[in-house]
Amino acid sequence: MSTRIDARFAATASEGRAALVTFVMAGDPDHATALKILQALPGAGADVIELGMPFTDPMADGPAIQAAGLRALKGGETLTSTLDLVRAFRAGDDATPLILMGYYNPIYVYGVERFLADAKAAGVDGMIVVDLPPEEDEELCLPALSAGLAFVRLATPTTDDVRLPAVLRNTSGFVYYVSIAGVTGSATPDFDVVAGAVKRIKRHTPLPVAVGFGVKTAQHAAAIARSADAVVVGSALVDAVRGSLDADGRATEKTVSAVTDLVSALAAGVRSARVAA
Repeated sequence: MSTRIDARFAATASEGRAALVTFVMAGDPDHATALKILQALPGAGADVIELGMPFTDPMADGPAIQAAGLRALKGGETLTSTLDLVRAFRAGDDATPLILMGYYNPIYVYGVERFLADAKAAGVDGMIVVDLPPEEDEELCLPALSAGLAFVRLATPTTDDVRLPAVLRNTSGFVYYVSIAGVTGSATPDFDVVAGAVKRIKRHTPLPVAVGFGVKTAQHAAAIARSADAVVVGSALVDAVRGSLDADGRATEKTVSAVTDLVSALAAGVRSARVAA
């Protein structure tokens, strides 16, 4: 059965370009503004959306995404309201793939079976849960696959050829290659090294390979897009949200456009890469 994720990657491949995957935090800086941002992303050039599930202890996230999660939690965002966001987004967009990204604890507290059923009904296409290794696939990965949700795995610079098959075994949708060793938004990747890593992963899987962490500009996006099937941008977008807020941390009339202007620039960078290649 073809999914929204499969269809979108097939479409971008047929256009001869990489996809742009954008990460934003649910409920940042507040629920209503987060929905406006979400609704505006496809029109700005986002091909796939990752929606962060706010959590109090996001160990893989750098300062920008940590702060976004804290803003969302302070505003009252919950896993239930995050699924409400997805539902509201789906009311106007039935084509753009949407993936929830976060940590296992809130899902565990919500109840795995209930969460998977509610996420599927809301219109979620898949999930990335960064603190569940392949050895824990029975906790969430396998139930998610049974529920018809993709389970996207992370591969990192330290994932060698011995470890890679275990990482890829139950992966679906796409593979997310973390381009740097460290937390999100912490450094700029070495694009030649990334290209080599993408080639290596592709020898092990037919799935699309998306590359993220450290991608901040249209130039970065274009450089990644020359070798990867998708470019993931997150910290730069949540930084754009933060930079648009007033002195009290509230949304302004510039908040949505701060994100969409950057997405448009990144999308242009991604689209330029394959045309020139």
